[in-house]
Amino acid sequence: MNPQPLSLPRLTGLVRLAAAALALLATSALSAADNVFLWPALAPGETSEAPGEAQPPRAGEEPPVTRVVNIRRPSLDVFLPEKPNGTGMLIIPGGGFGKVVTDKEGSEAAAWLNRLGIAAFVLRHRTSEGKPADEPLWHRPLQDAQRAMRLLHARAAEWKLQPDRIGVLGFSAGGQVAAVLMTSGPEARYAAVDEVDGQPFMPAFGLLIYPWKTLAASGDALLPEIAPGPGTPPAFIVHTHDDASSSLGSVLIYAALKRHGVEAELHIYRNGGHGYGMRPVEGSDIGTWPDRAADWLRARGLATAP
Repeated sequence: MNPQPLSLPRLTGLVRLAAAALALLATSALSAADNVFLWPALAPGETSEAPGEAQPPRAGEEPPVTRVVNIRRPSLDVFLPEKPNGTGMLIIPGGGFGKVVTDKEGSEAAAWLNRLGIAAFVLRHRTSEGKPADEPLWHRPLQDAQRAMRLLHARAAEWKLQPDRIGVLGFSAGGQVAAVLMTSGPEARYAAVDEVDGQPFMPAFGLLIYPWKTLAASGDALLPEIAPGPGTPPAFIVHTHDDASSSLGSVLIYAALKRHGVEAELHIYRNGGHGYGMRPVEGSDIGTWPDRAADWLRARGLATAP
């Protein structure tokens, strides 16, 4: 019996998946240059310094995904490029606030950014265990993101960063936090604790990748905490049409930026779902979003050729 030839779309998909697998193997060799705690002592409102613990891998998940829970003392994983170009990126992973996905939405993005000459800093923000019932899920992660941005500015010379080229990349729940961070106004959500808190926390630009639940309950407006205005930094936004966390939120963010004259670029892919991170999805073109993002970063002078 003669085997049937592969169709061109199927062959193309297999090639993409194979290339992605090779990229992930390369990424697995990347290790953080350092892990830096954000706060000199307890984070705001905390009574523990637990750095978090990784959950056991889920059966059948290949490549595996690392999910860290019970983070009470937030930190940054530092990934520095061989040839830095002065750009830095705070990466806020997803995980539904109860977890932080440190590889698929963290170190794998850091490897991609390093190839573009960009220093990457993966935020292990506090998770939601034991938070007060009336406290928004994004509140403590936002405090951690603001503190992290200030820390990047305070140590810019050490990490070879240009202060006007420090941005944020947020995935899923991290994308929601990044959207709040970019539109939160000049007042921090915590009291200053040291000289680091004299630094700015507003990113110079932002990448929002399938930001999670940015719509208000009515479904026709953004969350009140996400209020783009003329001072919001430029943004690159990615979503899929079939994402259960509606792409309408991303559309409304883009529309608000457009109305206020803020440079923005929006990509809505036909399919691909949610939670893909840097990884391709068979039968979808969503795996090409990093190429489009790299184009956007290069056009703004923020990335060099890989």
